[in-house]
Amino acid sequence: MDDPRRSADRDLEQARAALERGEMHHAADHLAGAIAHAPTLPEIHELLSHLAARADGGLELFPLEQHAFVGTVVARAHLLAAAGRPEDGLPLLAAASGHTPDVDWAGVPWVSDPQLGARMEPGLLARIVMQLCTAVGDPAPEAGQAALRPYLTLVRHAVRAHADHAMLLGAGSALARRLGEATQAVEWAARGARLRPSKLAEIWLGYAYRSAGRIPESLAALRRAVMYDPDDLSVYADIAGTLADHGRLDDALDWIDRALAKNPEDDCAVHTGYRLRYRADGDLAHLVRLADFQRDHIDDTHEHADLAECCADHPWLSRVPSAVDTPPDPDREPFVCDPPSAAAVERLHRVAHPLWAHPPAAYDAALGLVLVEPEDLLALVAHPPPAPDDEVGRALAAHDPVLWGRCAQAWACLGMLHHSTEEPWADSTRRHLLVELATGGLDRITEAALFALVTYAWVDPSARPDVAALVARRLDEAAATAGLAWSLAHLALATPDVAPAVRERAAAIIKAEENYTGPLIPRQRNGRAGRLRRWLSGR
Repeated sequence: MDDPRRSADRDLEQARAALERGEMHHAADHLAGAIAHAPTLPEIHELLSHLAARADGGLELFPLEQHAFVGTVVARAHLLAAAGRPEDGLPLLAAASGHTPDVDWAGVPWVSDPQLGARMEPGLLARIVMQLCTAVGDPAPEAGQAALRPYLTLVRHAVRAHADHAMLLGAGSALARRLGEATQAVEWAARGARLRPSKLAEIWLGYAYRSAGRIPESLAALRRAVMYDPDDLSVYADIAGTLADHGRLDDALDWIDRALAKNPEDDCAVHTGYRLRYRADGDLAHLVRLADFQRDHIDDTHEHADLAECCADHPWLSRVPSAVDTPPDPDREPFVCDPPSAAAVERLHRVAHPLWAHPPAAYDAALGLVLVEPEDLLALVAHPPPAPDDEVGRALAAHDPVLWGRCAQAWACLGMLHHSTEEPWADSTRRHLLVELATGGLDRITEAALFALVTYAWVDPSARPDVAALVARRLDEAAATAGLAWSLAHLALATPDVAPAVRERAAAIIKAEENYTGPLIPRQRNGRAGRLRRWLSGR
């Protein structure tokens, strides 16, 4: 991509030319583009002022339409502020920050002006801040915290002018804690709870104490919130999560049991319960049941990351594990296929990635390969293309070139799951094709096909007995194949409904191969492979 400043300068030049010609709408379009590239550049705001002066305020040049361009929304916000209506412009600016928190949309003088904090109705500002907090996450991504700080400055100014507004104090506390200001978060939340005691005030206070590391006070505040509303089971889940994170797993499960006794279908309690039970005993069945619950409750009120959290960094549950390069099995019948088409390679490059959140997420992402014909998917398995010429592809080529080929084969096999889906699984073309790949030899194609089958078992309970039996058989047959046995053992541990004896055998294979002194298994957690995974996942 072009350098943002160069792109902004190019848009500015075109906006000036359009303004000189009197083409106001063209000038506005280019200004919106410039703002999207460099939102705080003074030259942009100067030209925006000129445009507003010549177009009677210019608001009609930046209409709020469905799916409006972010630069258009931000330009309108600045024009509203310039017209003396900053309280109307701020929600638009906050919406842009919620959309892309790491962009400095709010780094402009009018947002940090003390007069804005005093002028705005505190209840309105509190609602805007709460919406922003919901959008940016808790905590806000570190890369975006600096861009969000002007909103915290605005809240400080507002709190000085409206020191007794409990809702503003609570919302400000929520923002402060997301930006790493735990002391400020506690101060505001405590003041708000004293001014107007309520469930929400105690929740804000409990979260603020937790971010400050004051766990006993956090738990006490959350328990008070339960007393205000014993039927809000999301608070039970928060208490349970806090207890578990601080070494009190048995107490945490007690709180979850209390919540589930009130409502066995409560999404917060169910998600937290399965996550904590998996943490307690490591039984994959908890995660499979959680995936089943998510599939059957797609209209949950909250977005949950418990399944992804539990699967993170586990081979095949969330990533293709690193491995040394191995040749195809000479006993495998050669593929009779042409090289993959350029369109198939392009689609694979768009979809394939060595990391995913959890198996159902990988299955969903592979839908992007539905337009690649099965013959082309087979060709991608037989002849994995080079890594894409993008940031991820170049990183893989430099640090783990073997990983890309295995990743490409795994995703090509996942793509096969989305063909002929109208056929019942047991007799389907997609199952027949993947089983043939999985059993035609003992090599990297085996693991790619088995991974696709295991992934399908996560999303279709009827496939689980069949897949579990196949994985167990292939694991036994690969026991003497160094490296591959280790990978298939991890696949067995990721397979729903696999027998306990198979899990024990898989664990033993993993332990034996990881203790082997030869270079069969690259180190998975330390060194270059671990650093690459952290970079790929944004950590």
